[in-house]
Amino acid sequence: MKILTFSHNGIVKAGFMAEDDIVSVCVSGDGADMAVRHLVESGTDIKKWANQEVERVALADIQVRAPMPELRRDIFCVGKNYRAHAAEFHSSGFDAGSSEEVPTAPVIFTKATTSVIGQGDEIRATLDPTETVDYEGELGVVIGKRAFQVSKADAYNYVFGYTIVNDVTSRQLQKKHNQWVIGKGLDTFAPMGPVVVTADEVGDVTDLELETWVNGELRQKVQVSDLIFDIPTLIETISATMTLLPGDVIATGTPVGVGIGFNPPRYLKAGDEVSVSISKIGTLSNPVA
Repeated sequence: MKILTFSHNGIVKAGFMAEDDIVSVCVSGDGADMAVRHLVESGTDIKKWANQEVERVALADIQVRAPMPELRRDIFCVGKNYRAHAAEFHSSGFDAGSSEEVPTAPVIFTKATTSVIGQGDEIRATLDPTETVDYEGELGVVIGKRAFQVSKADAYNYVFGYTIVNDVTSRQLQKKHNQWVIGKGLDTFAPMGPVVVTADEVGDVTDLELETWVNGELRQKVQVSDLIFDIPTLIETISATMTLLPGDVIATGTPVGVGIGFNPPRYLKAGDEVSVSISKIGTLSNPVA
């Protein structure tokens, strides 16, 4: 099931894609902006939730928002998790925090909840005084159950579904502060969506293909199966010492083809548009301002 949060006739609503061009509304008005998050956190049966349908609206008549506009806590992110990207980033001169080209263990950092925006919202590149704004298309994993010391063998049992995350980054701020939080946590620097697709509908997540386009030019293309540290490894690693909560999002890493990998770098600027597509999930597009 593809679940989404959106505005329709000035009212926030939440529901699911009933057909390619029709959205089924399950929650409308007060609390609708938190409905998807509460659905994930509560463990409510997805079919029971879907049976709450109150109306159907045309996809063309709505404005899609981030599926969970207000996360409970920061996004968990993974750095250098595709080999070719690890090499391009390490050789860029901006990898201030590590002497390793390819990590021997997952590189985990977080991205502020206040950085989350939705489909069609503007990435405010002007917030970066260094004018080094970069894109990073990524698969996002939505945790569905409280998870502590989960083994790789059991990890997929804790996944609610999947979404798209664009880990937008200020490269100079990332380098200046010798860590990644400030350079990646700027407001509007985490486009997410347009939907959360439940794990049962995705099936084998390693078969998914990710593409990132800038102004219609293909910049990134990869199979999720190429991750250095796969999703079970990431869940096992993070949950080994801290509890993952329902509604937590793990951004699994970006492939080769980011702006910093070009010579000279190809940073985002006002007027650009970035689109990240993942098979079975959809396309997340955002203009740059």
